[in-house]
Amino acid sequence: MTDTTDPITADEFSEAEGTADWRVVSEGACAFFATPSFAASAALVQAIAEGIDDAGHPPEVDIRSGGVTMRLLTVAQAHYGLSRRDLDLALAISRVARDRGLVADPAAIQSLLVIPGAAVVAEVLPFWRAVLGYEPRPDSPDEDLVDPHDRGPAFWFEEMESPRPDGGGAIHVAIWVPYEEAEARVRAALAAGGRLVRDDFAPAWWTLADPAGNEADVATTRGRE
Repeated sequence: MTDTTDPITADEFSEAEGTADWRVVSEGACAFFATPSFAASAALVQAIAEGIDDAGHPPEVDIRSGGVTMRLLTVAQAHYGLSRRDLDLALAISRVARDRGLVADPAAIQSLLVIPGAAVVAEVLPFWRAVLGYEPRPDSPDEDLVDPHDRGPAFWFEEMESPRPDGGGAIHVAIWVPYEEAEARVRAALAAGGRLVRDDFAPAWWTLADPAGNEADVATTRGRE
């Protein structure tokens, strides 16, 4: 029998039958179901709570007047990602939403990752842990910090190959979007005055910069291990 906590990859999740409502971004698999009101959003969450067996592993939920975002993620000491139980939950949630006549909008999905860079990550990570009140990510404590209350974006610390001329670090952000939205997002940023810094790693990510030189990655799960 398959263990429902067994890790699965983003590709395995996305290619599974019945997951068309969902998109995998930096912090798990997400789905957004549009609703006509806050009451309708709350009613959807109530129906999902009553209609699924979460086995002690409920989805993370964001309720707004225009819809509900669901996020699925398995957190363990050696794994921070998707599992078989996330796949089972995704299928169950989609069934509940479909029974209520609600349609998912994958284009509404995105997540944000903040990436401080430093010549020596170990020298800067304690500062960010203290100032944010974050905790080390269980499976990668030397390079990732996460919000223990699961409200703010994750911080991933990158060792810079080429520090700035003054020897200092730099911070940029990564905006994770569904694969089919990425190139349009890149085009929109370029049309808004940005420039392409590099696309060597596309479609995993494109690095862009604003007119002042501040950088942002448009990232997807494609082309990654």
